[in-house]
Amino acid sequence: MIRQILRILTPVLPTLYKIYFSKPRSFRYDGLKIICHPGVFYPGFIGSTKHFLDYLQKQELRGMKFLELGSGSGIISLLASRKGALVTASDINLLAVENTKENALRNHLVVTVIQSDLFSNIPDQNFDFIIINPPYYAVDPKDFKEMAWFCGKDYEYFENLFPQLKDVYQPSTMVLMNLSEHCNLTDIQEIAGKTGFSFELLNKEKRMGEWNYIFQMRIRIKGDEK
Repeated sequence: MIRQILRILTPVLPTLYKIYFSKPRSFRYDGLKIICHPGVFYPGFIGSTKHFLDYLQKQELRGMKFLELGSGSGIISLLASRKGALVTASDINLLAVENTKENALRNHLVVTVIQSDLFSNIPDQNFDFIIINPPYYAVDPKDFKEMAWFCGKDYEYFENLFPQLKDVYQPSTMVLMNLSEHCNLTDIQEIAGKTGFSFELLNKEKRMGEWNYIFQMRIRIKGDEK
């Protein structure tokens, strides 16, 4: 029953979201406290961000070069910084960029925050971790705010992401993506496959009635049988 209700509500979630988050809302995770401003994706609205946070909480990040694409309010980047990572957070939405900076100051953490459309403004460097919690509803976004939800009716977000990701990818890079049962995994994996990426499921959990998956994306090389 819960699953059926979620399938009905999923297409209207962005509209419900806009109504409820027309004013700043707070969010806490393991001692981190943030304020999420209107126009910025709220990490507690669905289960994917909490799933990512719980997974990263168990990873060794000290001294690692860590990039979060699409930081929103910045909670994932803040956790990584607190765990000792050298963090770069990026978002195409200037509201999210400023919100991430504000929350880093609020929690006395160091995060380099960049406004960037995917990798376009990110300085070249070898990252140990690249974290992606992407939009995946196949609808054309009307503005930067909707880009947190909608990837384009023809999956333009992913069509642009994977070629750029290939340019910065290193075999030692841990590229992690969080996706939901409500997105079209087959289409996304086919788009990734055009640039040589494959998906390996690392973790799955049911949160708020839906399955969330964390995948490691890798470009397999000859002789790699893992």
